[in-house]
Amino acid sequence: MSDRPVLVRAQGLGFAYPDHEVLRGLAFALPAGLSFVRGGDGRGKTTLLSLLAGALQPTAGTLQRPAGAVFHAPMSDAALDGVVARAWLQQCRDRYPDWQDAPVAELVDAFSLPPHLDKTFHMLSTGSRRKVGLVAAMACGAPLTLLDTPFSGLDAPSRRALARMLERAADDGTRAWVLADYEVPDELVAVPFACVVDLGD
Repeated sequence: MSDRPVLVRAQGLGFAYPDHEVLRGLAFALPAGLSFVRGGDGRGKTTLLSLLAGALQPTAGTLQRPAGAVFHAPMSDAALDGVVARAWLQQCRDRYPDWQDAPVAELVDAFSLPPHLDKTFHMLSTGSRRKVGLVAAMACGAPLTLLDTPFSGLDAPSRRALARMLERAADDGTRAWVLADYEVPDELVAVPFACVVDLGD
């Protein structure tokens, strides 16, 4: 993987809220392929993804991110509640210039989503909301794609479908995929990660 382009570099990266520090002194390089951010409760996994997405700005250090769109879609966002799932996917299609339709058809079927696409998000379970976001993540073509605990709330067939998707991501030579979770999911224990950022327990 050493010949893959590095899309993200961090040096001395830190982030602090007014009342407490979350991250300090992180240094890493994320090449194309699948990287893993590990950490226990409150260790800053979601904060780091927000920094990578540009939703937060570092309070220390430097962070270089790729030009172009970043995919980061927290599907629990209440702002989505009144949006129809199919319409949201179309909005994503319009937003990302490198969108690919083929993964949409594959994953909608694998995730058993056809009965749910014409529902608003507030009608969907946590798992179904997450599945819609994962469809967009796979299809968007963004150079940096961020996934926060993507296996949470998924049924067994959907977990297997997601694992197949991420196995392909591990072989991707152009996109950097970043998965954050408490531990490596069982379905990915044999998958080679391009980089591992361990935030501790």
